[in-house]
Order: sequence, then structure tokens, then C-alpha cells
Amino acid sequence: MQLLNVGFGNTVIVDRVVAVINTGSSPARKIKEIAKKNGKLVDVTEGRRTRSIIIMDSDHIVLSSVQTETISQRMLAVQTGYHLAELVSTHTAKGTIRS
Repeated sequence: MQLLNVGFGNTVIVDRVVAVINTGSSPARKIKEIAKKNGKLVDVTEGRRTRSIIIMDSDHIVLSSVQTETISQRMLAVQTGYHLAELVSTHTAKGTIRS
């Protein structure tokens, strides 16, 4: 079982994540509203701005204040077994990540 940091010491199980989406679209807001209505919304933003919505396989929705891209990089690092700094330097050297 691998855990993914989604901000402020909160974690989710990587294998149970279905999608990580941005908050700006109307469908994303609708997903958030439905989850809240059904009691499946987990807010781990600690009062900060929601920057990403994590959809779990249990139909729970996790609101995070961490950027979607950052969560994606953390997921990749956990799944490949690299430390995040090693992963970024490897991809930067190959030209697949641009600053």
C-alpha cells in the first residue's frame, strides 16, 4: 500500500485514485456539489483555496490545496519508486519537463 501526500500531512492510497482534476470547470464544480450532497466529500484544504479535486474509486471526492500537476508528479514518483527530486532531475535532463 503506497500513500500519496495531498497536503498538510493528509494522504490517500495511490491505487484507489481514479483521477485528479482541476477545479475551474463546471463539471468539476458539479462533481463537488454531488459529493457534498451524498456525504462523500472530504475537504483537506484546511481553509485554503481548492486547487485540485481527487476522485477515488469509492466515489469519495477529496479536495486538496495542492496543484493538480504537483499531485501528478507525486503519484508518478510513488509509482516508479523514485524520490521526487531524482525524478525531476532525470526528466529535466531528458528534456521532458520544462521550467
